[in-house]
Amino acid sequence: MDLLFRPRRLRTSETLRKMVRETRVSKQSLVYPLFAVDGEGIMEEIPSMEGQYRYSLDQLSVILNQLTAAGVSKVILFGIPALKDSCGSQAYDDNGIVQRTIRYIREYYPSVYIITDVCMCEYTSHGHCGILDGEYVDNDKTLEYLNRIAVSHARAGAHMVAPSDMMDGRIRSIRLALDDAGYINVPVMAYSAKYASAFYGPFRDAAGSAPSFGDRKSYQMDYHNRKEAIKEVELDVAEGADIVMVKPALSYLDIIREVSDISDVPVAAYSVSGEYSMIKAAAKAGYLDEEKTVCESAVCIYRAGADILITYFAMDLARYMDEGKIG
Repeated sequence: MDLLFRPRRLRTSETLRKMVRETRVSKQSLVYPLFAVDGEGIMEEIPSMEGQYRYSLDQLSVILNQLTAAGVSKVILFGIPALKDSCGSQAYDDNGIVQRTIRYIREYYPSVYIITDVCMCEYTSHGHCGILDGEYVDNDKTLEYLNRIAVSHARAGAHMVAPSDMMDGRIRSIRLALDDAGYINVPVMAYSAKYASAFYGPFRDAAGSAPSFGDRKSYQMDYHNRKEAIKEVELDVAEGADIVMVKPALSYLDIIREVSDISDVPVAAYSVSGEYSMIKAAAKAGYLDEEKTVCESAVCIYRAGADILITYFAMDLARYMDEGKIG
């Protein structure tokens, strides 16, 4: 047959396929979510997230040793306090669980880059991401508290802060607060397109952050909306975001692609707890191959346009890279 173009020519060997790959992945782009809990002697598996744990400060070396050995050098830190109140005061307490964890990592694991989640849902008695006015989250009053949290994290030694609350104007507010406190070089990674998603269920189990009433649809995004995500990203960049994020990832690949196309800052994607638990459960049931599914789903997220991947599979992906199964 007289064919001038034969795309299969570039698929004839493993060496050639790897050489012409359009999407490449790197350990340097992986971020591992880490749950730190108040108390002692705690290394507690999260029931809905097989293989993921909450760690007290004295047990953190277990996971940090594993991460550094795997070549995963970045974490995003979530705190689970012993006490909660209406204003989430433990979130901005300089001796809070996140602040103590930051200082511990900085002292004993100086090669680990620390990103901190800036929000209030894990710390408030009502489980919402801000200060309540009746049953409504007061946007502008919440900004004052988010500023305190971000500055407290920076003061403890956080390398980067990541506001996940979805309050209007919080990026500009936090950026100005950090600058005023002298932390001009602490970047802000904005949870810009954060959807009100059912895929967060296991995380709320992990962090004890489920709202005690209602839901978060008045501040997190409606999953029917695409243009709104672009608006949120553009606003966050205009307010000083250094990195923008799309969350969740796998069901929002179209949003990652569009954000990547219009963004002049790096794009992060958070492959959330529900995505992790679905893969683990399906693999355990024998419905799919876990290794191949983890690799394929990660590449899909990068192919869509993500520069940074936040994932509970970070160590697995690092190992697969070492073994040449993804790259």
